[in-house]
Amino acid sequence: MLDNVTPPDAQTILTDAISRNFAGRIALVSSFGTESVILLHMVAQIDPGLPVIFLETGKLFPETLIYRDALAARLRLTDIRSIRPSGAQLAAYDPNGRLWEKDTDLCCAIRKTNPLDEALTGFEAWITGRKRSQSGTRADLRPVETGADGRITVNPLAYWDDEQIDAYFLAHDLPRHPLQAQGYTSIGCATCTAKPLPGQDKRSGRWAGQEKTECGIHMPRAMTEKNWPQDLSFDV
Repeated sequence: MLDNVTPPDAQTILTDAISRNFAGRIALVSSFGTESVILLHMVAQIDPGLPVIFLETGKLFPETLIYRDALAARLRLTDIRSIRPSGAQLAAYDPNGRLWEKDTDLCCAIRKTNPLDEALTGFEAWITGRKRSQSGTRADLRPVETGADGRITVNPLAYWDDEQIDAYFLAHDLPRHPLQAQGYTSIGCATCTAKPLPGQDKRSGRWAGQEKTECGIHMPRAMTEKNWPQDLSFDV
């Protein structure tokens, strides 16, 4: 057990956050990735009408979109909000859709961070599926924190390990992401997701070969549009 403590019960954390502490002022942010169905399943038992924010970056694997629709139907989730990036920002900074090749931080800001910040307007807290076991950068994660954007972030699965994750899938007969069978352990945009190498952590396939380990939605908002580069160019 991590830190030699008994982890808080995830369902209790969720129930308190959704029904009491932040009732009507909280949303679940889900990538519909390899482990996302666990929180989606828990939420469906508490409030299937809870807002679920899904960042449709325009660069996702088709399998992720199919998986999203299948889970929504199976779990009877009624308020999935597929959030897309600003058309104006895409036109200004990524007209050819190839920004990810030259500036992944800016690409993530346009396609993920900015749309999420706008989607969370009016919410006091949000729920994430982050876990300590995913990578070294998340090793100190707590179940409830003040997030980079100033809101409360609730991480019910913070202390969960692979054994608990697998047991929950088995106990509730939950479907896996279609790409997991191919060896993907953490799935984001198709352009920046690879299979991890043996012995590396689950998120090592994200932005492989770069120092980048997070898209930015869990990091301080250091990048503002006025400071974005204006000289981006692409070979046609």
